[in-house]
Amino acid sequence: MDLGFDVVDLGSTDHVEAGDTVPEFTRPLVNSEYWEGVALSDLLEERPVVLVFHPMAGSFPATYVWKELPGREWGDCQVVGCSIATPYAHKRLIEERDLGGEYRLYSDPGNGVAEQFGIAHDLDGMEGVAEPRPAAFVVDTDRTIEYAWVAGEWPAFPDYDELEAAARDI
Repeated sequence: MDLGFDVVDLGSTDHVEAGDTVPEFTRPLVNSEYWEGVALSDLLEERPVVLVFHPMAGSFPATYVWKELPGREWGDCQVVGCSIATPYAHKRLIEERDLGGEYRLYSDPGNGVAEQFGIAHDLDGMEGVAEPRPAAFVVDTDRTIEYAWVAGEWPAFPDYDELEAAARDI
């Protein structure tokens, strides 16, 4: 079957795992109305977080991720995305996918958050350009990672049912 693209082995990575303390960061958090710098720890003061790293807004994998996440039962968790896209691109993605006020997206153009998580990936043929590997983490309010999934190839997507169950189990 011709997929129209190559499946790329991303190799191994030394990423954060379940049981680790989530790295702290502050980045612009975008919703349907505005964005502002928000620390992950501030979100965790409210309730647990499902943090989903995805390719740049507008790419087919990002569109697919945000087609799959809404409509699931996340228990007490809030679902938040993160990619290298600018706040403007995230705002467009929120509007296009009709994510409304329920979902927010961290803008991390420098890919520093992915570096902290150990999931930064250099894009083939694009010197100096990196984005996060597809990844998903369920983080409890005490900053403990309860569930971790990180792609070993591109494109790859988490097992959404497994991710949803992990979020509901917190």
